[in-house]
Amino acid sequence: MRVAFVWFRAKEERESPSDRRMRRTIRLLGDAGHEVVVLCPKWWDGSDHEVEVDDVTYRAVTADRAEGTFATKLPGALRRVRPDVIHAQSDPPSAVLAASLGSSVTRAPLVVDWYEHRSGSGRLLRRAATAGDAVVVPSRTVKTHVREIGVAGGDITVIPDPVDLDLICETDPEEPVDVVFSRRLDDDANAGILFLALAEIRDREWTAVVVGDGPERETYERQARDLRIDDRVDFRGALSIEERVALFKGAHVFVQTATREAFARDLLWALACGCVGVVEYQALSSAHELIEQRQRGFRTTSDSELTDRILQARSLPRRGFNEAFEGFDRERIAERYVDCYRELVDDGGLF
Repeated sequence: MRVAFVWFRAKEERESPSDRRMRRTIRLLGDAGHEVVVLCPKWWDGSDHEVEVDDVTYRAVTADRAEGTFATKLPGALRRVRPDVIHAQSDPPSAVLAASLGSSVTRAPLVVDWYEHRSGSGRLLRRAATAGDAVVVPSRTVKTHVREIGVAGGDITVIPDPVDLDLICETDPEEPVDVVFSRRLDDDANAGILFLALAEIRDREWTAVVVGDGPERETYERQARDLRIDDRVDFRGALSIEERVALFKGAHVFVQTATREAFARDLLWALACGCVGVVEYQALSSAHELIEQRQRGFRTTSDSELTDRILQARSLPRRGFNEAFEGFDRERIAERYVDCYRELVDDGGLF
């Protein structure tokens, strides 16, 4: 299958979560043997119109990052690619609307990838959300958001982010740790709630590791010092996925407290590595979806419950792998994208 990805923000200096999802999806489809072409503004040096990176073709629609020019030239670029399906990032809306026109020209269905809660002009967001034949989201929480914008529920497909089960199985665990927290350390991380919970059990034996960096790291480190638990909380900073997997496989409990999370990716990796999950429910976070109906997961609905749930989680046996998450493996998630594409193509009567 030939898939044209419309990615206006390819090769951003600092990728957003939505950009990282696009990169993972492109890699998934390429690794699965599909022909992938990424239509984007030119980001590479030299005079070549396109460049190949890791068996993926990046083709320049424009020489710069002008949204208006990109939208004007995109339908023609799509016509030259002649894709079976078009997969467009939801931002900016102008690119989605241009991709919709390209879909009409090529008769290829358009899938809009919507990763996060978005604010802005309601009319513009609705036009972008409803421009495609389907909207793909990472969680039911984001699906609810997209439905509120105006997309019919039947036009929305939930496809979560994947994990690499081969990497998990092949990685040796680090030294055991009782509690781990892993996320970008910004205001939404809400890590201070975890420190308050741990301070309640300072008379017990426990160790904790915080993974991640960000603008609020010093604030969180200061909170741990103020609570006199800094000698038992190890701030590791940003770690590679290989380093995180080794840490998760040696950890007992993963705690998720973030107030906003389109998809709790590190929580998923930790659960697949055998951690017991403790999730504080937040209205704008999808994390609770990963532990629903699972024996090795606890949900809290208030800060005061967090300490009790951590203690409950520690009462479960340690594990180094959880086969219940095999459905999130890279190959299985790639199949879900292809199933979505084929259903749209079949509905269009193209094949």
